[in-house]
Amino acid sequence: MNADQLSVATPATSPGQDAAPGLRIRALMLGDRINAAGLEIGTLVSSTPVAVRIHAGLAVIFRYGIVVLIGLLPSEEKVLIDSLRPRVIGEFSPYEEETAQAQLCNDESSETIQPGGPICIAKFSDDRLLLIADAIAKSTALARDERRVAAVFDVIEPFARELAQRGRTPRRRKGILQLIGNVLLVQQGVAGRVAVAEKPDVLWERPGLDRLYQRLEDEYELQERLDTLERKLKAISETGNALTDIIDTQRSLRLEVAVVVLILIEVVIGCIQILTGTH
Repeated sequence: MNADQLSVATPATSPGQDAAPGLRIRALMLGDRINAAGLEIGTLVSSTPVAVRIHAGLAVIFRYGIVVLIGLLPSEEKVLIDSLRPRVIGEFSPYEEETAQAQLCNDESSETIQPGGPICIAKFSDDRLLLIADAIAKSTALARDERRVAAVFDVIEPFARELAQRGRTPRRRKGILQLIGNVLLVQQGVAGRVAVAEKPDVLWERPGLDRLYQRLEDEYELQERLDTLERKLKAISETGNALTDIIDTQRSLRLEVAVVVLILIEVVIGCIQILTGTH
């Protein structure tokens, strides 16, 4: 058993543990969802989210497709991921990944998070590790959604540029509808599955850890990134709807012109028949 795992298994209550090495934390987004019901791979630590102790490490499984591995050996991580694969819905390739490092500090009052540095906590207790897992899991999900939205922006930008420069709209209405569908999927993921703005359940039992979670939120800029993502989603949705409305209006206009032309042709034919007496 390595020193990292010993730190997870034993709370830091003695001064000698302050010098213990940090814990490696790794978040992997395996797919759209993970069904962790009835999972038997270790000792259950938490049910919401599902957290299990594997030897002296900790694995936290979130239903929105992310597993956070804390203090596990690479071999243990591989075994866990392989056991989760059959439970993954919509598996990704490659996986979305974020890493962090947790270290011990002197006491709760000195719990800090250095910008881009390790997460300093008073002890490697389950509740603290669950908070860290929640924050890094949300950050990982946001990272994937941010890339998806950026990709949609790259596709919709030429449509808007063509409209601005040439006054023309793309005829590919199906493509625009697909873009709007992608936006709706991202919105569903942010609002429904991940619930970035919601606080983790462990804070209901340990409200004293709220300050630590606030620091985690600030470090990963969860609320700011969520607000930015929602603004981009709204802009894309409005742009897509506007383009679709313009295309529909143009189609309606062409249909009206065709109807008028048909009526005129009918009138002309009727007049010719009257004049020639062939009616």
